[in-house]
Order: sequence, then structure tokens, then C-alpha cells
Amino acid sequence: MSYAEIYQGWKKDPEGFWMEAAKAIDWDVPPTKALFDDNAPLYEWFSDGMVNACWNAVDRHVEAGRGEQTAIIHDSPVTHTKREISYVELRNRVATLAGALRAKGVEKGDRVIIYMPMIPEALEAMLACARLGAVHSVVFGGFAAHELAVRIDDCTPKCIIAASCGIEPGRVVHYKPLLDGAIEQASHKPDFCVIYQREQEVAHLEEGRDFNWHGFQYGVEPADCVPVEGNHPAYILYTSGTTGQPKGVVRPTGGHLVALNWTMKNLYNVDPGDVFWAASDVGWVVGHSYICYGPLVHGNTTVVFEGKPVGTPDAGTFWRVISEHKVKSFFTAPTAFRAVKREDQHGEFVKKYDLSELKAVYLAGERADPDTITWAQDHLGVPVIDHWWQTETGWAIAANPLGIETLPVKLGSPSVAMPGYDVQILDEGGHPMPKGEMGAIAVKLPLPPGTLQTLWNAEDRYRKSYLNHFPGYYETGDAGYIDNDDYLYIMARTDDVINVAGHRLSTGAMEEVLSSHPDVAECAVIGVSDSLKGQLPMGFVCLNTGNGRDAADVTRECVKLVRDQIGPVAAFKLACVVDRLPKTRSGKILRGTMVKIADGDSFKMPATIDDPAILDEIADALKTLGYPAA
Repeated sequence: MSYAEIYQGWKKDPEGFWMEAAKAIDWDVPPTKALFDDNAPLYEWFSDGMVNACWNAVDRHVEAGRGEQTAIIHDSPVTHTKREISYVELRNRVATLAGALRAKGVEKGDRVIIYMPMIPEALEAMLACARLGAVHSVVFGGFAAHELAVRIDDCTPKCIIAASCGIEPGRVVHYKPLLDGAIEQASHKPDFCVIYQREQEVAHLEEGRDFNWHGFQYGVEPADCVPVEGNHPAYILYTSGTTGQPKGVVRPTGGHLVALNWTMKNLYNVDPGDVFWAASDVGWVVGHSYICYGPLVHGNTTVVFEGKPVGTPDAGTFWRVISEHKVKSFFTAPTAFRAVKREDQHGEFVKKYDLSELKAVYLAGERADPDTITWAQDHLGVPVIDHWWQTETGWAIAANPLGIETLPVKLGSPSVAMPGYDVQILDEGGHPMPKGEMGAIAVKLPLPPGTLQTLWNAEDRYRKSYLNHFPGYYETGDAGYIDNDDYLYIMARTDDVINVAGHRLSTGAMEEVLSSHPDVAECAVIGVSDSLKGQLPMGFVCLNTGNGRDAADVTRECVKLVRDQIGPVAAFKLACVVDRLPKTRSGKILRGTMVKIADGDSFKMPATIDDPAILDEIADALKTLGYPAA
């Protein structure tokens, strides 16, 4: 069947579509129906079914005779280690850890915070919680003590599972002192902590509260899987960039399993046994959906990678991992590819490795500029697919579904809506916009299975953040348009659409033009306040490594490029060259913070910022452009 037939089939009979997809999951009690809408606009999926996520991700593959297949490949260039864990070994490890947690009082519904680096034990901790019906909340390893404390107080965990340290290129990140500081600051105190001691740093354990990972599990009775209701929370994940009161996305178990399993074949085109690699972190939604649950539920081999796209040891590390482990489908962020491209513009490292097993590359997390996609396609010789989704949705809203049909790639577009998503472009009043016109991107309710059910302990905030602005729709917070072929274009966050003398302009469109300059490795455009025009666009560009060009010449060319391609209406005159852009640890550029610096507004240091020193560099660059204006 074609994509169009499948999408229309879903639209005609959503209930039948999702009940059919649910048959691929092992249920203890099958659901009697898919959608539960008695409490609309708060919808639920498969609520009367009983299911266990760990059974579906691990045990069922062992029971089906595939226990010797590799479940997890751990590849850590920062510690120079590689290891493989089979499904049967994973089952035994997870059952023992779950048994140890149960012996200390962790039960269905209890929360457990996981604060770990990219090691298989992080996945084991997630699966052990799922085995018991406990609700895990993974916090990005190395997050500041205050931010961890806020999350402890919000989800009130019975237990915290952490590692002694994380390892970054050239430094050890001391997790345990951050954890101790967070517990001290938090009003809620966990009953106990389990610490995985890494050989790079053995941490001090608090007597009576902290237990060593191995000793804690010694001699315990392994735990069986506890069935939970389809609407039972699998996990809470706090959205990246959250400051102040955190926003905990709640992922229900049944829909999560059904949707992720559906995507592995239909979207990523992998079969059970194939190697799938998402180069992300377990602290982010991609790590939950496509390092842990999606690949394992589908019976794939997942890669847990502890390293960086460049510097561990070079810009060829992605290609080494893909070649060595025979990765079939690879998922990363555009920002990672931009870093590789900046170091290896001519793709010399790509030529050193056999990438014949690689069939497709997927990008998400930031807008994928056409220049980066073209570079990747040219050097890798496989489809490079941009797709678009959010922490809240848990899987792709729009994509090119290679497992159904390879649709034509349109550069700058994540292609078309996936079954389950009725995507609309709305004006401020909530009225649908004509094809080709830009507006707010919204999804008609109900959202499909696997998307957020609510926010943890904050239903009013959930309604206010996502449902109230456009009644009957989920507000994505992104702006864009749909073309005549129903391809979606994400042009900016809604607050990144700037108003220049009455013209609504997309900063994303300007970034697309800047990134096409041959000397530009990466860029960001923000809107700064202007007394005459309301707002003016301002561009920041990073140049390719080894580029000997004069910065003033490049900025002049960049200004001309935007004026030539978008027109004088853009009023694009302000641009500067910087060494790097401020980003979250997941690779998102902190445009909102840059705007505040330019406008002279006070701001709170973003909790997820990769390196705070970059903000000083941005402030210095802004001063050369006369901002903030006196």
C-alpha cells in the first residue's frame, strides 16, 4: 500500500487503524477499544488493556527464541571500551535490578529518577522500572544540582539511580557531588540511592542512603513483569530548556509501545535483528523513544554511544561506528552533522569506512538546512530524511515513511504528516490558512497514541500550554506552511517569526539562505528590537574550520545573499562572525536567550546550556553591532 492509501485509511477509520497496530504488542489483557474520549479534550488510548513495557522490550524476544541476538551495543570512544549485551543477558540483568528495587520497596506507580551517562546500565535502569510498573524520570547526566533538585521536588521519587561520573572529551563530570547537592536542596528526600561506580571515578557513598549498584543486587530474587493499565504512565520527561517550574511530559504505556513499534518498520524501515542507532542521549526524548524503547520493542539491536561527533577522536567517529557495527538506519541531529561538516568539509573521513550496510539517515531536533542535507547526501550516498517531532509527541509528526514508500525529498521540508496527525496551519484566530501561507502549526485532536497524556501534576498548565489557544487543536508552538503537495515546512518557533515594519518574516528562511554560503558552517538568525521597524533580523555565522577568509568580507556577502534571495523587505543588515553558538546539550540553539542579551533584558541562565561562557562571546559580538542599544 502507498503512503496516501495508508494515511487515508487511518483518517477513515482511526479506531481500526490503531487496533490493528496494537496487535503487534503482547498484551496481558487486550484493549477492547483504542480511543477513550469520555474526558475530551484529555484523550487516552488503550486504557482498559493490561501490558508491560519491559516484557515487550526484552522478555518476549527471549521467549520467541531470539535471546542470543545482541540487544545493546555499547561503544564508548571516551573510555576506549566496546561491549555487547544479548537479549537473554539483558533480561537477566534487568530482572535482577528490578528485584533489588522491589526488595527496597519500589512498587507500581512509584517514581524513580535516573541520572546517568550513556552506558547500558541507564537502559537497564529504565527497563527495571518498567518491569515493576514504576514511573521513571531520566534527568540528563551532569545537569546542575539546582535543576535536579527542582525535578526531585516535582516528581517525588522513592529512589534515585545514578552513576558516579560521566566522561566528556578531556574531563570527568562528577555526578555524585551534583546529586548530593540536589538532595540537600530538595524538600523531598528519596528513600535511597543506587550508585553505579565507574572506574574513572569512585564516589563516596552516604551510609544508610546510598547503595553500590552491584552489592545492592547481590542475592536478590529476580522480579517478574507487573502488568499495568494502558494509560499507566511509563515515564515523566522534563522538556529541555525548562527553567523555574518544570514541565513534566507524561507518556502513557500502551500507546507508547504501539506507536513506537509501528514507526520502526514504517518510518525507519528496519526489521527485527537490524542494527538501529540514534546518536542522542537517554536524557532526551530521542533517547527514550529510539535508543531504549522503540528498537528493543521491535527486536532491533540498539547502539548506546558515549562520545561526540567530533573530537572522540575525530570527525570520522560516526562513520567508524556505522561501519563497525553494521548500522542500517542512523538518526542524529542536524547540529551534529554541521559539526562534522565544519571539520571535514570535503568528506575525507567518510571515504575511510565501509558504509555499505547504511540505508538511510534521519535528522531531527533542529531545522535541517538544505545545505547540510545536501552535504550528507553527496558524501553518504543514501537518503537523508528530515523529520519533525517534539518531546511532547514522542514520535514523528511529519516524516518521509521509507518503510511504506520513499516519497520525493523536498529540501527544507520534513515531508508529510504521519497517520494519527491531522496537521493544520492556523491564523491567530484559529482559522485554517490557505496552502503556501505561513501560520501557527497545530494538530487536530485527538493526538495519536504515544503522545503526551498530560503534564505531571499540572493538568491546568497542560491545557493552558497546548489546548486553550486553539480549541480542538494541539498547539505545537511552531510556525510554517503546507504546500500544494501537502508537504509541511517548519520555518521557526512561533516566537521566532519576527515582525519587520508590519511584514511577518521567518528567521528560519533567512538561516536557510545564510547556510548556503560556502564558507558558513552554522548560523542563527534572531529578531532584535528596533524603534523604527519594530524588529530587525540579526545573523550570527560560524565559519568552516581552516577558513582563512576575512570576517568582514563574509558578513558583507551574507547580507547581500539574504537581500538578493528574500528581498529588501527582510531589512537584513546586521551580521557578525562568531566562533560558536550557544546551545542546549541536545543541540538546540538558544535563540531566545540571544534575543534577551541583544535587547538588554535580564534572563535566567538556561538550565540545559552546554557552555555558559559562549553567552559572554555573543554579548561581545553584539557590542560590535551596537547592541544592546544605549
